[in-house]
Amino acid sequence: MKTKTKGILNGAIASASYGTNPLFALPLFSAGIGVNSVLFYRYALAVIIYGLWLTFIKKISLKISLKEFLPLFILAIFFSLSSLTLFDAFKYIEAGIACTILFIYPIMVAIIMAIFFKEKITKTTVGAIILTTIGILALYNGKPGATLNIHGIIVVLLSALLYALYIVGVKNIKIINTIHQDKMSFYIMFFGLFVYICNLKFCTSLQILNTPILWLYTIGLSIFPTIISIETINVSIKLIGSTSTAILGALEPLTAIFFGIVVFHQHLTLRISLGITLILLGVLLIITKNTRKKISTI
Repeated sequence: MKTKTKGILNGAIASASYGTNPLFALPLFSAGIGVNSVLFYRYALAVIIYGLWLTFIKKISLKISLKEFLPLFILAIFFSLSSLTLFDAFKYIEAGIACTILFIYPIMVAIIMAIFFKEKITKTTVGAIILTTIGILALYNGKPGATLNIHGIIVVLLSALLYALYIVGVKNIKIINTIHQDKMSFYIMFFGLFVYICNLKFCTSLQILNTPILWLYTIGLSIFPTIISIETINVSIKLIGSTSTAILGALEPLTAIFFGIVVFHQHLTLRISLGITLILLGVLLIITKNTRKKISTI
């Protein structure tokens, strides 16, 4: 498979798998399981499942050097805190508004890459960001009378910034690019787990999952929006760059829309259809941009 095609495909898979978060997390929240406990189980099970897979199936060594430890730890903390701050924002503002504001992260990635790494912001990139952003806004269906809380907005913006820094770091920290892809994904989950261990007072306040269905939801949460998403987004960042991967993240809400229609019998309205069309057009711009780059280098 061609490098650019592989990068785009992995970016799309990462976005689609991350979009399954509500499918597995919401039933856990409805059962009274707190945010930190849910995220602890999500990362802990992911570490166990993925660690066993790498060790016994793929036969990959998980040893890392001291030079690799610090950048891996920092990136993991960025990624983990991004999840935590987003869920924390739900306490202050409606989840739909929070997820809509979060999508400012592709713009943050583009700005960071332009200022600190001299990446040119092309008209194609700007057009893709505009189309996908408008598409995301079209998908949002706020509750009547919903208000914005300044604290909540600040927390969401912090979440977006942390995620943007993670995406930029994966691409631009030299030593990270020398680490085996699977090993890197494992340690992002492993070190990220420490955030929730600390928040749960070293698991003394961890809530127990007391039914098989809750464990099934947690296993799903650890596999699809965690293991699959982290591994594929890391591949995408390295192959097509931080900005393009960030814009492909617009596919995340389309997954939620799909499950909303198929599982929860929501209606496909004209507004939602418009949002989906704009997002796909934005993503198509990124795909054609990378294709044109390839052709120009032949």
